[in-house]
Amino acid sequence: MERSAGILLPIFSLPGRYGIGSLGKEARAFADFLKEAGQKWWQILPVGLVGAGNSPYASPSTFAGNPLFIDLDILAEQGFLTHAELRSAQVPASDKIDYAALETSREALLRKAFSRVDGENAQAVRAFADQNPWVKEFALYRAARAHFGCPWYEWEDEALRRHEEDALWRWRVLLAEDVAFHTCVQYWFFTQWAALKSYVNGLGIKIIGDIPIYVSLDSADVWAEPEQFLLDEEGRPSKVAGVPPDYFAEDGQLWGNPLYDWEYMKRDGFGWWIRRVDGAIRLFDIVRIDHFRGLESYWAVPADSDTAKVGQWEKGPGMDLLQVLKTWFWYADVDYIAEDLGLLTDEVHQLRKASGLPGMKVLQFAFDKPYNAYLPHNHEENCICYSGTHDNDTLVGWLSKAGKEERRFIEDYLGVKGDTETLRQAVLRAGQGSVANLFVAQMQDYLALGGEARINVPGVAKDNWAWRMLPRKTTKKLAREIRTLTYTYGRCASPEVE
Repeated sequence: MERSAGILLPIFSLPGRYGIGSLGKEARAFADFLKEAGQKWWQILPVGLVGAGNSPYASPSTFAGNPLFIDLDILAEQGFLTHAELRSAQVPASDKIDYAALETSREALLRKAFSRVDGENAQAVRAFADQNPWVKEFALYRAARAHFGCPWYEWEDEALRRHEEDALWRWRVLLAEDVAFHTCVQYWFFTQWAALKSYVNGLGIKIIGDIPIYVSLDSADVWAEPEQFLLDEEGRPSKVAGVPPDYFAEDGQLWGNPLYDWEYMKRDGFGWWIRRVDGAIRLFDIVRIDHFRGLESYWAVPADSDTAKVGQWEKGPGMDLLQVLKTWFWYADVDYIAEDLGLLTDEVHQLRKASGLPGMKVLQFAFDKPYNAYLPHNHEENCICYSGTHDNDTLVGWLSKAGKEERRFIEDYLGVKGDTETLRQAVLRAGQGSVANLFVAQMQDYLALGGEARINVPGVAKDNWAWRMLPRKTTKKLAREIRTLTYTYGRCASPEVE
């Protein structure tokens, strides 16, 4: 990776008229802004359907795209929606997403669009499904999930719960209309995504995307391939995923995801992971492996626990998996980033070094002592420096809450004293000036937004994943300021747009 810079902004945080960011013109406009600002990377969060608490890290499918991201204007241009329907879908500009309202109104709108699919379009959808085998499983899961109104492990039809072939065939017929609808929605998402990615890459910008370490229990993945997970006869886990208390959450984080049967996966040649990463590299140019430390050892929590304080470390697949992922996709020039945050041991550090993957250095964790590995003078080239991640506060929010000792260290280290705005700019300069090959800042940090613009508070189940950038914030003036900073520290080739 060459010395460069990027900005972290989730798709859902893009501005737009319909209540949530989409894959349409606002996404292209942001890509244009990145180019003007001298950025080579656009980092996003997972683009799948959201789960509990609207989290993109608790998706009911590791493969499917989020229907809320489908651009309605593009559907209208293709004749699937009317201008009157577009007007009815418009939402007043806001910096927060109302997921509850969107989930109801958006599906009804997409079903209207689906009703206008003609024979030629239907053939394209069928071809898409044939080329992506996961779509058939996902579409039936979604249709059956809505039909029964409960998680798959509570469905009345035991044969369908057990994913038996006769039951699959029978329910595909019974729920044919809904199965076709969900298949078409995925076709629209991936068609729009391919067009957006082509546009972004055409500007010389690459996309960094996440692959969450775990999947949800109530998901198409676990229903279709339960043998990949540690489940009992009823499809329930005895132990679930999480992390012990750390700097993010004093009670730890109880994620509740089923744990992998790593022994089975290894015997199978990690085929499930190969298919998963194959899906990810069609979306992204670099894949960030979420919770990398869980590949060395993971925190297993009894399923009936109220917090993640009680649990034990169990051995992960380590280089057995990473070697497969690094070699299998040799033809696709795949790159990975290790999200090596959390409670790290010598074994985790050794695994990352053995894998050769760049790790992450988050500046908001840096300012307490001179030998802190996250301070810029301790960075190495093969790493990614972040002002903060989606799990951090914004720089303004963090600086506003910093204690006296931390703030004094920040001022002494950066060589500046003054108000929060002065320190915000100094932290961004420190990140740009790091020897790390890549520096990534949250868009909120360039917009000088406070804690109200925070994406996620780990360990808190509500009011997350909802921040949106208001319209007309990506000004030419801001692009020039970011480009000047990026050029000054050798992360773009010219102070002017090439």
